[in-house]
Amino acid sequence: MEKITYVKALNYVIDNFDENTPSDVVEKITALRDTYVKKAENKKATARQNENESVKDIILAVLTTEGATVTDIQKRDETLGAMSNQRVSALLRQLVEDGKVVKTTDKKKSFFALVA
Repeated sequence: MEKITYVKALNYVIDNFDENTPSDVVEKITALRDTYVKKAENKKATARQNENESVKDIILAVLTTEGATVTDIQKRDETLGAMSNQRVSALLRQLVEDGKVVKTTDKKKSFFALVA
C-alpha cells in the first residue's frame, strides 16, 4: 500500500472538485498544497544522514564480490568496527535497496557482497 501524503490527499481533493465548488475554496486548497510542495523541496539532509553517506562509501570500499557477514565487514575497517551491528546492517540494507549490494542468506546467516 502506498503511503498517502498531504500533497497526494490535496491533489485528490483538487482533482475531484466539480463546477459547483466555490473558487475561493479551490484557491485556498491549491495554496495549501503548494506550501507542502515547497516545504518538501527545501528539505536538507541531517548531519547523521550526511555521515551515513560517507559510511556507505567505506562499506562499499571494503566489500568484495564474495559474501561477508556484518561482523566480517566491521572487522575490515576501524570506523565500521566502532559502530553497532544494527547501524551497519541498516546501512547495508539501504545499499541493497539502492542496488549496489546483494544480500544472500544461508541458513540463518546473511551475507552481503558487491553487485557483480
